[in-house]
Amino acid sequence: MRTWIRSLSPFDAPRTQAWLGRLADPREAERFIRLYHAENPGAGGPEARLREVAREIARTGTYTHTADELVFGARVAWRNSSRCIGRLYWRSLRVRDRRDVSTAEGVALECVAHLREATGGGRIRPTVTVLAPDAPARPGPRILNDQLIRYAAHRSRDGGVTGDPRNLWLTDLARTLGWRGSAGGRFDVLPVIIQPGLGDPLLCHLPGDAVLEVPLAHPDYGWFAELELRWHAVPAISDMCLEIGGVCYPCAPFNGWYMGTEIGARNLADHDRYDLLGTVAARLGLDTSTERSLWRDHALVELNVAVLHSFERAGVTMTDHHTESRRFLTHLAKEEKAGRVCPADWSWIVPPMSGSATPVFHRYYDTSVLTPSFVHHR
Repeated sequence: MRTWIRSLSPFDAPRTQAWLGRLADPREAERFIRLYHAENPGAGGPEARLREVAREIARTGTYTHTADELVFGARVAWRNSSRCIGRLYWRSLRVRDRRDVSTAEGVALECVAHLREATGGGRIRPTVTVLAPDAPARPGPRILNDQLIRYAAHRSRDGGVTGDPRNLWLTDLARTLGWRGSAGGRFDVLPVIIQPGLGDPLLCHLPGDAVLEVPLAHPDYGWFAELELRWHAVPAISDMCLEIGGVCYPCAPFNGWYMGTEIGARNLADHDRYDLLGTVAARLGLDTSTERSLWRDHALVELNVAVLHSFERAGVTMTDHHTESRRFLTHLAKEEKAGRVCPADWSWIVPPMSGSATPVFHRYYDTSVLTPSFVHHR
């Protein structure tokens, strides 16, 4: 297993007060404990637990969630994620409790295990792996990649980029830390860069069996396969902090499954990503001399058709933006019936293609910020 883990030379990672660990906020702790007991009547009243938590915070500056509290907190953090359209199944989130893991090597092993378990041979399972929390004078580990699986960006002599331009900084950092890279392909998987709370960072090279990729083809155009495109199956966010009741878990990679437009209308289509609309339009024989031909729209649709077709053919879980929009409104109705606020960011909930053709376009949403939540590091 350790053949894909490589230690690095000393690296001066920035250290802020938040990074060095912080005290748990007693008010947030109380708010969470009361929420947990309110939604889990079988746990009894909160008074005894509140006294226990208050004593622990007074003594140590933080407190330890029970296993049940951790599972509940992680699931509610997904429920509260205002930018996620796929929250209908928040109760099904699998929580891997790995709070005893704090070393870079241990985090690397858990990242690989997370991907293997979440991939499920193509039947993607929403999963979060919760590693050691921040604590006073004892910061937890962090992952610098924004997702566990990211494709490298290779600079060419003419100033161009081969691969995913979004990951130029991550590729440069990996090379600085010792990654030798590859021959410069468009879909070279980057190592995961792990920064422990204290000590040197480490590169985790993901083994092939942990990264399921889907080659892309089109149901009607045989030439599409000649483009040699592919994308990975598991979108595992890895650079956010899971905040539960005033405790920050700075390393808590989590995933759902892809909605087709995330790949077809953003990752492969955006000008600052793979920028493939012109390539697809040329193969389709579209008139690109004028915007009024709507060649971009036509190419975008066919690119998304290819993504959905390919994932379905490969037996890999994926949803389309029309289905997911209806599911989100079902989730919204359930939350309102339960008497809960359902925060949503309109600019993220509305799909990046055919927005007005989906039901989520035609309404406003509550923009409250709720906790527990997944948040960007301070």
